[in-house]
Amino acid sequence: MAKIIKGSTPKQDGFYMPGEYAPQEKVWMIWPERADNWRLGAKPAQEAYADVAKAISEFTPVTMLVSYAQYENCRARLPENIRVIEMSSNDAWCRDSGPSFLVNGRGEKRACDWTFNAWGGLVDGLYFPWDADDQIAGKICEIENIDRYRRDDFILEGGSFHVDGEGTVLTTEMCLLSEGRNSRLTREEIEENLCEYLNCEKVLWVKDGIDPEETNGHIDDVACFVKPGEVACIYTDDSEHPFYRQARAAYKYLSEARDARGRKLKVHKLCLTKHPVHMEGADTIDCRAGTIPRRNGELCIASYLNFLITNGGIIVPQYGDENDKLALEQLRNIFPKHKVVGVYTREIVYGGGNIHCITQQQPK
Repeated sequence: MAKIIKGSTPKQDGFYMPGEYAPQEKVWMIWPERADNWRLGAKPAQEAYADVAKAISEFTPVTMLVSYAQYENCRARLPENIRVIEMSSNDAWCRDSGPSFLVNGRGEKRACDWTFNAWGGLVDGLYFPWDADDQIAGKICEIENIDRYRRDDFILEGGSFHVDGEGTVLTTEMCLLSEGRNSRLTREEIEENLCEYLNCEKVLWVKDGIDPEETNGHIDDVACFVKPGEVACIYTDDSEHPFYRQARAAYKYLSEARDARGRKLKVHKLCLTKHPVHMEGADTIDCRAGTIPRRNGELCIASYLNFLITNGGIIVPQYGDENDKLALEQLRNIFPKHKVVGVYTREIVYGGGNIHCITQQQPK
C-alpha cells in the first residue's frame, strides 16, 4: 500500500530525481477536454495529444488519464498498446500536476507530490478550481504503489525545473520567485527545498523564461540538460524575434555556468521558430468564470526546446514553420544515438504548452 512519507526528505533517505535521459518505464499523459481552454471543443487538441502519445509509444509505454465523460472517446482514438485509465482532472498538463519520480541505488522508487495551484493560484493562476489536478500525483502514486513525499507547503510544477541526475537543478527566477508560488519563502529557502527534495547540491538560476503570462517562465521552454555537463538552450540571431532577449541572456548565463560537479557546461544552440506563432480561433473557445480568456493574436510560446527525451527517442514540437526541419537537424546532432521524431503540435501550443508540458516520465 502506497503511503505518504513524513518526517524525512528524499535527500535524507537516499532518493534523487534522475535526469530525463535515464531509462524510463512509462510516460503519463492527461486527455484534454476543457472547451474554455482548447479551441473547437478540444477536438483538434485531442488529435495532437493522440499523435504525441503514439510517437512516444514507439519507445516507451504510455498511460493516458481521462475523465469519465471522455473515456469512451479517448479509448477509441488511441491504439490498444496505450493504456487508458479513468481519472478526474481540471486540465491536461501532466508535467506540472503529476508526480516527480525519484529513485535510489537499490532500484526503489518514490515520488515528490508538490502542491499545484494552476501556475499562480489566486494571484495569477490560469483557472479555478484546481483541486482535481492537485490530486493527480497522489492518485498516480497509488496506482503504481509508490510512496510519496507530499508538500502541502511548497508549490512547484514539473515544468519549472530540470535536473541532471548528478546534483544540479536548472530553473528560472521568473517562475520560482513569482508572487503566486512561494512568496513567503526567500530565494535561499526555495533553493534549500529544491536541493532537499530533488537531492541536489546546486541550483542554476536562469533569470527569465519566455512565457510570463502562462507559467511565469517555465524553464522547459528555454533550456534543459541533454546529458550530464551538457544543456540545450534556445537561441536566435534575429533581434526582432519576441524571445531574442531571453534566449540570448539564458545562453550567456549557461555558457558561463558550472554544475554541481564543477564542470563548465557545454551549451548547444537550438533555434526558435522563424516566425512567431499567434493564437488563432480564440472565438471558438468557451467563456467561463475562473478561466483566463484567450484572444486572437496573442503570442504563443512556440519553443522547439519543449521536447521529451524518452529512452531511444526525442519527441519534438513542429509548428509548420520554416525552421521545423532545422530544429530536427540540430537535435539529431545533439542526440546522435536517438531517433528524433517531429510531431505537429500547433494546437497544443494554442492551449499554452507543448510536448514536455503534457508528459511526465516514470523512470525504470
